[in-house]
Amino acid sequence: QVQLVESGGGLVQAGGSLRLSCAASGSIFRLSTMGWYRRAPGKQRELVAVISNSGGTNYADSVEGRFTISRDNAKNSVYLLINSLKPGDTAGYYCNAQSGLWDYWGQGTQVTVSS
Repeated sequence: QVQLVESGGGLVQAGGSLRLSCAASGSIFRLSTMGWYRRAPGKQRELVAVISNSGGTNYADSVEGRFTISRDNAKNSVYLLINSLKPGDTAGYYCNAQSGLWDYWGQGTQVTVSS
């Protein structure tokens, strides 16, 4: 059983920064495409950023230039650095590990941005 545990969320003022972390158990991490998603109250879940097992990245247009996803295969971890936070970034942020054979989710970490 694979577990994904997110951390690093919190309450921050607009313009601030946060670094979210996701630690994965199990041996599939380095084979997985890792992603960060978010879901704001009353809205659908959306993809924020994704990083392939070879390190290629892709971002949602709404976060391009402010968010940076990275991974450390030695630590079975993926990170999301969020700069210039906006109130619109307020959401639960969820870590995802997937391939053609599996799709795992973490429990999420809350990010709240005050204006």
